[in-house]
Amino acid sequence: MLIGYARVSTEEQNLDLQTDALQKAGCERVFSDKVSGVASERKGLAHTLEMLRPGDVLVVWRLDRLGRSLKDLIELVGELEQKSIGFRSLTENIDSTSPGGKLVFHLFGALAEFERNLIRERTLAGLKAARARGRKGGRREVMDEKKIRQAQALMADPRNTIKDICKTLGIGRTSFYKYVKIRDKNKTNETNKKG
Repeated sequence: MLIGYARVSTEEQNLDLQTDALQKAGCERVFSDKVSGVASERKGLAHTLEMLRPGDVLVVWRLDRLGRSLKDLIELVGELEQKSIGFRSLTENIDSTSPGGKLVFHLFGALAEFERNLIRERTLAGLKAARARGRKGGRREVMDEKKIRQAQALMADPRNTIKDICKTLGIGRTSFYKYVKIRDKNKTNETNKKG
């Protein structure tokens, strides 16, 4: 039996492309996850692995949908092989049930990891260069000094709820608590220094 597994990294992404391809390839069942590949818990993958029996073939749309790294992919395919379960990746046209497929799997996996490492190195080099020029990475600040003062003024009136304050300022609760907590901590530190 062919059993498919599909994965996207976020809830906003769509699984249709993968599930359509897996069904077209003949998969009788398709399990899926909407979670990052680095997440330790992938319930869809766990269900997929529970369903597989000797003689079955696990089918994925692309290699990176299954493993977090080359090491993970090789370990998982090795475990499947020990249980007499095949592995197939549609995009890379890899079929571990053939000797050529095993070789191609290892080559593609090595190239994919090499590419990820290059991307990571370029990203880190770009961030380092930006910092050297005085640019700060990460998200921009949600609340400036003016908004923080507005939040504090609104908080002084007990009739205002946190929800109302956030709505008025156009921010989320997390941002509100982050900036107000920082401000309150700074005031406490200044008071302690004076005392």
